[in-house]
Amino acid sequence: MEFNPLEILKETDGVLTGHFCLTSGLHSDTYFQCAKLYQYPRHVEAFAKELAKKLSGIEFDTIVAPAIGAVIFGYEVAKQAGKRNLFVERKDGEMQLRRGYTLKKGERVVIIEDVITTARTIFETKEALKDFEAEIVGVGCIVDRSEGKTGLNITSIMQMKPVLYEPENCPLCANGIEIIKPGSRVGK
Repeated sequence: MEFNPLEILKETDGVLTGHFCLTSGLHSDTYFQCAKLYQYPRHVEAFAKELAKKLSGIEFDTIVAPAIGAVIFGYEVAKQAGKRNLFVERKDGEMQLRRGYTLKKGERVVIIEDVITTARTIFETKEALKDFEAEIVGVGCIVDRSEGKTGLNITSIMQMKPVLYEPENCPLCANGIEIIKPGSRVGK
């Protein structure tokens, strides 16, 4: 059977339509809820195999994923690639490498995320790793909605052109359509 990531996301209710406030604070008519995908280990494994294959040209030692959204996917990509897996998590409003995790100076890291739009969480993850002097050699994700605007070289399973609105210019808001904020970040 051919691997069709968008169809699998739709089948698992991982693609939502409506009026959403994204983690970035931007509004959109489409939301990717990869947590729905994570209910099905066989699908997670298929997505992770696909991304691990795409990352195979990059020499790296460790996967680091931001909590909470990418922890499961980061683990499975690390498993498929035969690499070590860590995660960063928010404490006092900022991403931190905790739980006794450490990185060696020069350790080659790929950051894994589920969905990237503005890459804010990727940049926060990079900041959390800075003191360890690890080398960030790649970024991977399920869905890249950034349109190349992040300045990062992103390896993704899917690229989607997002419909994004600044909150003050959102036609969905102007039409009184109820907004939903399904992401995991508290605040903006």
